[in-house]
Formats: sequence, structure tokens, C-alpha cells
Amino acid sequence: MCLIAWNWQPGSTLPLLVLANRDEFYARPTRALHAWPCGQVLAGKDEQAGGTWLGLGHNAPGIRFAAITNFRDVSQPRADAQSRGELVPEFLRSQESSEAI
Repeated sequence: MCLIAWNWQPGSTLPLLVLANRDEFYARPTRALHAWPCGQVLAGKDEQAGGTWLGLGHNAPGIRFAAITNFRDVSQPRADAQSRGELVPEFLRSQESSEAI
């Protein structure tokens, strides 16, 4: 199970503290935190599906943060299911609201 915890204290020395784990199949290939070629995303990368689980986006007018957790029913896999990890970079590159994406 993935977990994300955060502490938001604007104006403090450490305004945002994020603690997270990525609970995925060990054999699933990933890439560590890096700047993506688009120049707008800083995140790790799921090398199997191309998405990410947590990242920052620099797209005017500000900086965006996005993270996603997993819940999977391994008894009913869907080969045609879209990767939920596509949501994070799509949001980080966009200027749309999270609801619009």
C-alpha cells in the first residue's frame, strides 16, 4: 500500500514536508528523481508505463505538486487499464485545475 503524509506550514523554515513510499512490484523498472525532457516536470519515472507517482511541475503561473497512491485488486487484473501514473505528469504540465484533468 502506498502512503503519503505531508505537513504544510506556510511562512516557516520548512513550509512543505512530504513523506511518501512507492509500493509497487519490485520487478517494475523505475528511474530516480530527474528533470524530464519537457522541462516542466521533476519526478521519478515508471519506465514500464511512462508515468510517475509523485512530482513537481514548473508551469506558469507557479509550481505544482502532485502525488498518487495505488489500490489494486490482483484477483481481477485489467490488461486494458490506463496507467494511473499518467495523471500526475499530465497535471504537472497543465495549467488546468485538477478537476478538469
